[in-house]
Amino acid sequence: MTPWRAFVSVRPFRKSLDARLAFSWSTTGECDLQEPNAWASEQIGVRVFFRPVKGNMIKKYLLAPGPTPVPPEVLLAMAQPVIHHRTPQFEAVVAEVRDGLRQLFQTQQDVLVLASSGTGAMEAAVTNLTSPGDRVLVVNGGKFGERWGKIAAAYGLAVTEIKVEWGRAVDPDAVARALDEYPDTRLVLAQGSETSTTVRHPVDRLAAVTRGRKALLVVDGITAVGVFDLPMDDLGIDVLITGSQKALMLPPGLACIALSEQAWQAAERSTTPRYYFDLPRERASQAKDTTAWTPAISLIAGLRAALDLMLTERLPAVYARHELLARAMRAGVAALGLRLVAPDDPSPAATGVYLPDGVPGKIVGYLRDEIGVTFAGGQDALKGKIVRLAHLGYADAFDVVQGLAAFEMGLARFGHPVAFGAGVGAAQAVLMDAFPEPGR
Repeated sequence: MTPWRAFVSVRPFRKSLDARLAFSWSTTGECDLQEPNAWASEQIGVRVFFRPVKGNMIKKYLLAPGPTPVPPEVLLAMAQPVIHHRTPQFEAVVAEVRDGLRQLFQTQQDVLVLASSGTGAMEAAVTNLTSPGDRVLVVNGGKFGERWGKIAAAYGLAVTEIKVEWGRAVDPDAVARALDEYPDTRLVLAQGSETSTTVRHPVDRLAAVTRGRKALLVVDGITAVGVFDLPMDDLGIDVLITGSQKALMLPPGLACIALSEQAWQAAERSTTPRYYFDLPRERASQAKDTTAWTPAISLIAGLRAALDLMLTERLPAVYARHELLARAMRAGVAALGLRLVAPDDPSPAATGVYLPDGVPGKIVGYLRDEIGVTFAGGQDALKGKIVRLAHLGYADAFDVVQGLAAFEMGLARFGHPVAFGAGVGAAQAVLMDAFPEPGR
C-alpha cells in the first residue's frame, strides 16, 4: 500500500448531489498504487488526481549555465511598481544602464539594450551588418556556433564553416586560412564561451586575425561578458553581445549589443531587411535615453541594480571570482576521477563533465527533482553523455561546494562508486584562497 495525498477542488458526480455545487476537499489515505482514483470514487464519490506523499522539504539550487540565480537586490528592484517608459524617471534609469554597460563592455561605443533573448542580438548583428548574398565565416564548435550558421542561412548569406571538434577551441590559424581563401568575407561569427561544450575560444587571437582585414569580428559573449575579461575596444572586437540571464544575474528577456565604428559603417550600407532589430534606429533612440519600442521596464530596472553590484565588486574581482570557482569545480570533478569535456580550453562560466560508464543522462533530472540541484545536461551529440555544472553570475564558493556534494550523491545513487567528500574536499582546498586568514 502506498500513501497518497490529494488537495483538490472538485465537483460531485453522484446524481443525488447538486452538480452546480463545487466544494474543496483534502485528505490523506492509503490505497492500491495502481488504482488511487478507484479508491477515491468508492470512498467519497469524487474523481480526483492524486500524487505520492513527499517527505521533507527540498530547497532548490540553480546551478545551470542560464538562467542563473537572481540576487535579492535585483529581485527587489524588479518588484518596484512599474513606471511609464516615456517619462524622465525611466530615462534616468536608462542613462545609468547605458553608462554601466559601457564600463562592463569596456567600450566607448553605445551598448544597446534589446527586449529579446541573446539570440535576438545575434540575429540583429547578422541582419544589420550584411546584404543578401554576402559571405560570412562561422566558427561552429557547438550548439551556439551552429546557431550562427542557421541565422546566416535564413537571411540568404553564403556561409563558410569552420567545424571545430566539440570540446575544443578554434585554431585562429584556421580562421586566417579561411579568410585568405575567401577575402570577400564580411563577418567572422564566433562565441567567446561556447555554452554547450563549456569551451572558451581565444577571442584575443581571433581579433588579431581580423584586424586590418575586411571581415568584422562578431562575438557572442552571452556566457563570456561579465565572466572573464573581454575588453571590446582594446581587443578590436567589432560586435559584442550578451544576454541578461547569465553573468548579468537577471531573468531571461534582455539582450545587449555593442558595435565598433567600422560595424556602424557597415550597418549604414546593409540592405538586409529588418524592422524590430533596426540597430541604427535603436541607437538614435537610446542616445536620448529612451528606446525605439516598448522596453522591458522591470528588467531594465533590475539591470541597473545588477550592474551596480558588479561595478561595486569591481570587474577585476568579478573575473577573479569566476576563475577561482571554475578552478575549484574542475579540481572537484578531477578528484572524482571524471573527464572534462573541455580539458584544454575550459570556460570559467561552466564546467562540462562526461558521465561515467553506467550513469545515465537522467541523473540530471534526478538531481533536479529529488535532490533539488539544477544542472544542465548535454545537447545534440552530447545529450545524455555530460553534465554542465555552472558557476557564473550570482555564484560564490559555497555554490561549488553544494553542487559537488549533490553531484557526488547523485553519482552514488546511480551506482557509481564515490568516496564521499573527495570532490568537495578538492574544491575546498582551492576555494580557501577566497577567504582571508583570521585577524586580517
